[in-house]
Amino acid sequence: MNKLDLRYFLAPGTQVREEDFVLLFYTVAGPRLYFLSSGKILSSQFFESECTLNQWIKQKSGQELVPDEEIALIKKALGQLREKGVIIEC
Repeated sequence: MNKLDLRYFLAPGTQVREEDFVLLFYTVAGPRLYFLSSGKILSSQFFESECTLNQWIKQKSGQELVPDEEIALIKKALGQLREKGVIIEC
C-alpha cells in the first residue's frame, strides 16, 4: 500500500498539540515528547480525521503544489512516530 493512502491516528495515551509550524506529541508511555515539523501541511485535526495522508494534503493545499521532498520528509517522520508507538497507521 502506498504511504499516501494510509490513515494515521494517535495511539492510546498520546496527545498532540499545535505549535508554530510544529506538532508536539506527548505520550504517557514514556513520558516522552516528540516533534513533527509539518509546516502548514498537517495539523492536529489530521489525526482525528478519516482522511488518508493523500486526501489531507490535497484538501489542505488546494491548487498549491506541495514539493515531493516535503511530502517525503513528512512520510518519514510519520513512520518514525509509528515505530515509536506514538501513532497508529492503518
